[in-house]
Amino acid sequence: MFTASEISRILRPLDLVCAIACVASAAADEGMWLFNAPPLKQLKEKYQFEPTQQWLEHLQKASVRFNSGGSGSFISANGLVITNHHVGADTLQKISDPQHNYLKDGFYAKTQADEIKSTDLELNVLMSIEDVTARVNGAVKPGMTNDQASSARNSVIATIEKESKDKTGLRSDVVTLYQGGVYHLYRYKRYDDVRLVFAPEQQIAFYGGDPDNFEYPRYDLDICIFRVYENGQPAKIDHYLKWNSRGPSDGELTFVSGSPGKTDRQLTVDELADTRDRFLPYVLRMFNRREVLGLAYGARSFENARRARDDLFGDQNNRKRYDGYLAGLLDPQIWSMLQAREQKLRDAIVRDPKLRSTAGAYDRIKNAQTEIAKNAPLYNYLEQERPTPVGYRGPRAVFGNLFKCARLLLRAVDERAKPNGERIPQFRDSARDSLELELFSTEPIYDDYEILRLTDSLTDFASQFGADNPLVKKVLAGKSPHDRAVELVSATKLKDVAVRKDLYGKDAAALQAAHDPMMDLARLVESPAREAKKIYDAQDETKNRHTRISPKHVLRLKAQAVIQTPRLHFVFPTERCAVTNRTENKFPPPPISPVYINVLPSTTTNHRSICRNVGSTRNRV
Repeated sequence: MFTASEISRILRPLDLVCAIACVASAAADEGMWLFNAPPLKQLKEKYQFEPTQQWLEHLQKASVRFNSGGSGSFISANGLVITNHHVGADTLQKISDPQHNYLKDGFYAKTQADEIKSTDLELNVLMSIEDVTARVNGAVKPGMTNDQASSARNSVIATIEKESKDKTGLRSDVVTLYQGGVYHLYRYKRYDDVRLVFAPEQQIAFYGGDPDNFEYPRYDLDICIFRVYENGQPAKIDHYLKWNSRGPSDGELTFVSGSPGKTDRQLTVDELADTRDRFLPYVLRMFNRREVLGLAYGARSFENARRARDDLFGDQNNRKRYDGYLAGLLDPQIWSMLQAREQKLRDAIVRDPKLRSTAGAYDRIKNAQTEIAKNAPLYNYLEQERPTPVGYRGPRAVFGNLFKCARLLLRAVDERAKPNGERIPQFRDSARDSLELELFSTEPIYDDYEILRLTDSLTDFASQFGADNPLVKKVLAGKSPHDRAVELVSATKLKDVAVRKDLYGKDAAALQAAHDPMMDLARLVESPAREAKKIYDAQDETKNRHTRISPKHVLRLKAQAVIQTPRLHFVFPTERCAVTNRTENKFPPPPISPVYINVLPSTTTNHRSICRNVGSTRNRV
């Protein structure tokens, strides 16, 4: 029987080292699989376990995706959802104020009437998966250029999503697997009335310090409990996970269901070299800078510390995450393993007459990655600090919530004037509900904190491109970064949700006539940002076209044990492993409790083993 604890533990974005190793080690007792492609044969042969379709459906519909980034599970028939404290921290931060610091002090609703509604939290439950590969690929005709192929594919995806949303009322997302070898239509039930029920004090949720929570999760009560509502009443849930007071035992087969942020299982060695030598040093410098900024700001007062706490936690978590990626890619043993893995795939392609003609794709992928690297400064500073497949991620040059509102408004109005199939995915008809929830969030915005972050990002922008750069001069408008930030934050009216709603309803001409200074700044950088995005998308399409693997070739290569499960972007898989105790620095962890389990793939190194059987026992808590 599967306990709520076993499933609710967030499936963290997989460490590159771990993703690498699961392919290289054929004996690894692990796997990450889609709900519509479970490893039935392996489970039966190795564990004598045969999950039924009804069992898989139950687990799938009991699992929950948080739009703030994370996973959880239903644990009651009246809408209770459990997740990690750090997943709930975004909402705890947003509903807090100077009088109520729910992130630090925790919260408990004695009655349903005491539950606090979130500002902009959306939970998704995967209801169905449909293979739409043939329809998507059928839209791309022979002889099309990369731009034409990308446009045709995006157009048919938008049509599929809109048709599904109109027909079912469910959030409908077409997700890409195997770099476009497979396209699945995921239909989600949305809950946007989500209320906080319980959160422990941060010191309990974060007990033990945090030298490296990716390496060794702490002894703590790392949970939050929410409740979803429909029509003002607690939602009635048919599929939820029941508590098991004994918890999993040593050697017990255990599954985790959740939404990993991203996996990079199929990047080429050239792509990983660029990740190692350019991208990871870049993001580490960025997060180190932001961490220092947040620590200095928070040290000035308790209120400052409260305002910056969740952002600081995110910056520190990202710094540790990317530091781990870089450490793995700089490890000679792991790098040799990566090279051997790719050579094995190359050899298999050359041996196969039906695949041999694709061998030149490696050079084309390398060339496309080189162009992405050349375009990266403009793309990162004006379009997105890091590429993301879902949601908003702002440019590094203009950092803060007010610019986020400005860009979303500007693009929402501009994209709305286009046919649905030509829009940026975030602004398609099928994504409108989620966009409006984010744009009209009642999250508090603090002027001093906005000025701090905007000043720093403008300073960073000027330092990167030079103070005499024409665009830098236009953005700063003859002022210092600090004075420009003060001017923008003080004069904009976008802090008011009612103003945002009014601007959202205007057409492009009326929006331009409004002349909000933050909107004017967003418009100033929009053209070069879109050009950088166009270059990135074109090169990314080139890479995808040459790494795309058809389902029949997937089966062929899997039979030769040269590829594994698909690369994922925040979609639901299940992961399995047998619970095993391990020794960490000669101190074996205690038996796992019914509160926590964290499962990661194995590697050849001792400090990252098959199953991370660490957690908090009830007695210790």
